[in-house]
Order: sequence, then C-alpha cells, then structure tokens
Amino acid sequence: MKKLKRLTEMITAPCALYLLALMPRMTKRPDVSLLKKKYFAHRGLHDNESEAPENSMPAFARAVEAGYGIELDVHVTKDGIPVVFHDAKLARMCGVQADDEIEDYTYEELQRFTLGASAERIPKLEDVLLMVRGRVPLIVEIKCETTDVSCCAAIDDILRAYGGAYCIESFNPIVLLWFRRYHSEIVRGQLATNFRKDGEFRNVFSFFMTHLLFNFLAKPDFIAYNHEFQKEPGRRICRKLYRRPAAAWTVRSREELEKLRSEFDIFIFESFTPKLQKNKC
Repeated sequence: MKKLKRLTEMITAPCALYLLALMPRMTKRPDVSLLKKKYFAHRGLHDNESEAPENSMPAFARAVEAGYGIELDVHVTKDGIPVVFHDAKLARMCGVQADDEIEDYTYEELQRFTLGASAERIPKLEDVLLMVRGRVPLIVEIKCETTDVSCCAAIDDILRAYGGAYCIESFNPIVLLWFRRYHSEIVRGQLATNFRKDGEFRNVFSFFMTHLLFNFLAKPDFIAYNHEFQKEPGRRICRKLYRRPAAAWTVRSREELEKLRSEFDIFIFESFTPKLQKNKC
C-alpha cells in the first residue's frame, strides 16, 4: 500500500503542477463578448500586390466595410510612437536591403518607405483607431521579443483613449504580465505555436511557450494558437477544462475553416473571405 501511495503521489504532483502552470485567468474575468465577432481579418483584408497591402489603412478600411473584425500588429518606433507593422525588419514589406529594424527609425523617418507594391506608408496605431471608430472589434498583437516591455506603456496610452472594442495579444508572456499588472481589465490573449515543428525553437523558453506553461504568469483570457498544431494538449486543456476561448491562426481557406470549427471559437483569416451570418458572427 505504501508503494502504491508513493506512486500515486509521484503521478499526481506533476499533473497538478502542470494544470496550475496552464491555468488562465479564472477570477475577475473581463467581458470577452468582443470575441463573438468570430472572424478577424489577418492584418486587414489585404493583398500585397495591390494598393491595400497588409497592415495598411486601405486593408483595414476594406475589413470594416465588409464587417469583419481586424487583427493587427504593433511596434513602437525609436521616438516612442506605436505604429502598425508586422515584421521586426523592414526588408520584406519595404524593400530595404539592409537588416534595418523598425525600432531603429523615428516615425518621420519611416514615412519615406512604402508598403509592398503600393504607395501606402506605415500607419500610426492612433490613425488606424481613428479610422475604425469602433465599428468592428480589434485584436491588437504587441510585437516584442525581449524582456524589456517598456513599449507596452506607449501602446496602452493610445488604446486607453480609444472608445471601441479591442483586446491585446502577444507571443511574449511578459507583455501579458505587464497588462495584468497595469491594465488588468483588458482582455488579453496568449499567442503560441509549436516552435520546434515551426523551425523557430531557440531554447527552453520556446518549450515553455509551445506548451503554454507561462499561463500561470500571464493569466490570459484566450489562447490564439497556430491551427496546424491544434492537437497540442495544453491548448485543448485551456479550451475544454478551463473553458477559455480558442483562436485559430492563420486560416487560409474555407475548407480549413470548416475543419477547424469544432476545435476553435475565433478565426483569424486571410486569402479568402468567410461568409458572415446574422446573429452568429
């Protein structure tokens, strides 16, 4: 009996620690009804070969006109201005040959670059919010890959002045921890993927993020996971056991969307347009 008891303890303790590490926010939960919009256009309704490239004002205007929520990405410039842009480096979208990063430039300096094949410039977060005017909900991804999350204060200042519905998300759990401490009523989401299978595994930090083991720190309200790795057990536990909304990124066809409906509640999409249904989106 003693051996059985010891074996039970050896199994139970790690399982309990695992579930505690995975646990999202369970008390004082904010209203997550903004996520009932269900469909969010990834970087706006964009086409990088058109005059409406990703994370541009025309792409966001198209999403608003079509009635979709919007997912967008935010960096902070050298002079502390939140701007909407996905990559850390300017090369892919702005044709810059060097490994220049967006944080190396002031906002005014960034305005000499255009996006994709268009004449569009990198927009300020503030200008995007003024254009959207609360007509559709926003998922604001905060791009920060270090433990220095001082950028959060500048982004939060802009968002606090916005009257529309929005939530924040980030791959970086320390970003979510910042909002937990300083703006706890805001809905926050943990972004994740299987970093090893994605070819982006760097260290033990990547392992913890893959398996959502920083949830105890970040206390997210929803999980946004790369749908290609939907079977990751931590993601499923957060949805099934803890009953937190699950967002799939990035869905690229109607066929993919239909296959994912039973596993996810929110869909961040591009390259096609989901059919909007009254009272269901």
